[in-house]
Amino acid sequence: MSPTLLRLGPQDHGRRLTLDEFDEAEVSEGFHFELGRGVVIVSEVPLPKHLAVVNKLRRQLAAYDLQHSEQIWAIASGGECKLPLAEHDSERHPDLAVYLTEPPVQDSNTVWAEWIPELVIEVVSPGSEQRDYVEKREEYLAFGVREYWIAHPDRHEILILRRVRGQWTEQLLAVGDKYLSRVLPDFELNVAAVFGA
Repeated sequence: MSPTLLRLGPQDHGRRLTLDEFDEAEVSEGFHFELGRGVVIVSEVPLPKHLAVVNKLRRQLAAYDLQHSEQIWAIASGGECKLPLAEHDSERHPDLAVYLTEPPVQDSNTVWAEWIPELVIEVVSPGSEQRDYVEKREEYLAFGVREYWIAHPDRHEILILRRVRGQWTEQLLAVGDKYLSRVLPDFELNVAAVFGA
């Protein structure tokens, strides 16, 4: 007799699960599901304002990728990758993740635990501030991410976290600022273009 498959829906927001239980569960369409510190987080699909910021960031990265064809292996969105963080009992699906190397293994059971993106980007949505600025900050550092960018559409600012000797250093960017990434040689992030200014 096969085991009963766990099906998660919006009613499961706040439910406690292990990383293994969450990884094996099926989820309802029309919602985003993450596991944060052993708790199921269910959120609605973000508003178009969120998508616009993600898309403008993706366009800058894609333009760089076209000009530097050997630098980036993949630019993945939340539905195309996952970061399983066993020590935090979390599974995150960042808005964008940039992988500079090909996956070390092709086994679907282990690839995501071993393949670390060099750059992770989250765009803040209403209610996600604690997750984006506190929880994911700790988790992405522990996972080995080299740069973590947090874009806040309402504030028109991007917080750049860069790994230096096992800790994050911070740089807050506003409209009009530009940022030279350490993980993408010759890439210059244009903050004004991200927020449509």
